[in-house]
Amino acid sequence: MMRRRTTLLTGCTALALALGATACGGGPVSAGGGDKALDGQTVTVAGVWSGSEQKNFQKVLDAFTEKTGARTQFVSTGDNVSTVVGSKIEGGNAPDVVMVPQVGVLQQFAKKGWLTPLSQTARRTVDADYAPVWKKYGSVDGTLYGLYFKAAHKSTVWYSPEALTAAGVRPPKTYDELLKAGRTVSDSGLAAFAVAGQDGWTLTDWFENVYLSQAGPGKYDALAAHTLKWTDPSVVKALTTLGKLFEDKQLVAGGPNEALNTDFPGSVEKVFGPKPRAGMVYEGDFVAGVAHDQYGKAIGKDADFFPFPAVGGGSAPVVSGGDAAVVLKDAKNAKAGMKLLEYLATPEAAAVWAKAGGFLSPNRKLGLDRYGDDVTRATAKSLTGAGNSVRFDMSDQAPAAFGGTKGTGEWKLLQDFLRDPSDPRGTAAKLESAAAKAYRD
Repeated sequence: MMRRRTTLLTGCTALALALGATACGGGPVSAGGGDKALDGQTVTVAGVWSGSEQKNFQKVLDAFTEKTGARTQFVSTGDNVSTVVGSKIEGGNAPDVVMVPQVGVLQQFAKKGWLTPLSQTARRTVDADYAPVWKKYGSVDGTLYGLYFKAAHKSTVWYSPEALTAAGVRPPKTYDELLKAGRTVSDSGLAAFAVAGQDGWTLTDWFENVYLSQAGPGKYDALAAHTLKWTDPSVVKALTTLGKLFEDKQLVAGGPNEALNTDFPGSVEKVFGPKPRAGMVYEGDFVAGVAHDQYGKAIGKDADFFPFPAVGGGSAPVVSGGDAAVVLKDAKNAKAGMKLLEYLATPEAAAVWAKAGGFLSPNRKLGLDRYGDDVTRATAKSLTGAGNSVRFDMSDQAPAAFGGTKGTGEWKLLQDFLRDPSDPRGTAAKLESAAAKAYRD
């Protein structure tokens, strides 16, 4: 999640609550068949998750205990994983396993010498069951340290079927069709989009989808690594494209000022709450959890999604985020921690959380029937079916000072751009200045 994207959210649980102890398409999900080889040992796990996410992950840890005999202890770090884990290492109290929500943080940990490379068993599973892109994002300088357990599909546009039907609009296939459909929705009495501009990370996600589709994966990778400058014409072009939506008061609920005072949960409420203000909201698959759990929407009936449309003749983008499990080198029980990672790499482990809802796995061996509803199955199929065309959230790959800090860097500059999108070239120059400083430091 994933970092700030999902720590507040529950997942798409439309059918999971009704499933009880039985998984969709099979019997009870259980670790089962273990030899209790780790009986008496304790594995400590640190991660950003809280609330229902933490409870669902605990079900996975409990299944590991049932299989191996090892006890587990989960510690929620909040969003600032790097600082919390660093202080625990310095204090001689390092956890065994950390669920890392950012590629940049994983790289930081590896370069500080904090991480243990994945075992041969875990590496074999990743090679066999995951698209190579997940190995790439879990590796630093050719060494695989991170096992991606939970993923998010961040190229989904969520909508009210009632609102689109009333406007006579069908899910669009291109960005231009998206804007046209939005204006038609607006003519019917609702704004097209609820935009969560108060949370700068949502704006980075808007930009990343436009940029990946319009500029292509090669330039996306270069920009993410900052080997391509933000002043490149491709960036200016993407900002110009995004600006067409931001500047159109017919499209954004309440215009830029209201958008800048709307956080992510508030944007979902404007579409799926008791008093709808808009027909659509862009964000990841985790929108479904809020729509269902907060507003009782039946996923696939009262709330549905379409893929983020292709931009400028490019391919439809597939942007993802995710949480990678790593084992700390200074951990007191690193060997048992690595056994946990080997378990997390299996479809057996993924099935536990898939049954509970609010979860997507990058593991291609997890059967789609393990997910609780058709919409989640569709998002999972889109994610795993994209193979190497998936690209990890760009801001999560950047140093936190640029891509992950409230009130500074990319978050702040894209909020300024939402407020006034009239100067894409000037915004690109400011982004480059902030990026250059962050990557240099």
